[in-house]
Amino acid sequence: QSHDKPMILSPGAFFLSGFAEPYLDALIPDLYAVLQHAPLQQYVTRGGGKMSVHCSNCGDVGWVSDRKGYRYQPQILGANQPWPAMPVSFSNLAKAAAAQVGYQDFEPDAALINRYQVGTKMGLHQDKDEKDFTQPIVSLSLGVTGVFLWGGKKRADKPDKYLMQHADMIVFGGDSRLNYHGIQSIDKTPHPLFAHERINITWRKAN
Repeated sequence: QSHDKPMILSPGAFFLSGFAEPYLDALIPDLYAVLQHAPLQQYVTRGGGKMSVHCSNCGDVGWVSDRKGYRYQPQILGANQPWPAMPVSFSNLAKAAAAQVGYQDFEPDAALINRYQVGTKMGLHQDKDEKDFTQPIVSLSLGVTGVFLWGGKKRADKPDKYLMQHADMIVFGGDSRLNYHGIQSIDKTPHPLFAHERINITWRKAN
């Protein structure tokens, strides 16, 4: 994986190694400011089980999960206040990554922040709570390295595995917009900025 040429995962899906590096001096302080306003929460699923990741959001809406199911809403879950506005550093990076691989008109209105710790995983799933599937998904990995699973159109399709390191990004849309994907595990080796945590930021056009 080189820093200049995106690697194609499948038609419309790309791995951008180290792409975020020049943006992080601005983005990381903004990330902590967002999390001060909207602290990470451990959501429950419709069935009542706890998700292993901790989540927050910024933007016009945020992705939430509770006994009512998965959805986007303008208020912080359990609080009668809006999500923090999306920092310019966030939207600048998301738009640049999308444009790098041909998605010129990406206008994210939501950024989901997931915190993974050692032992945390995310099963194969599709991103399908959004209204507009013509817009791509843009994802950034910060902190410790994670094993990213990139599957196919069906849950049963055997996924490929990629190491996602600090500042790596994945952009997927077009023909691959509804491909299954997940995180198998995160590394036990600490990261100098994030210790034993992996932070994943996923930008979407939700509405």
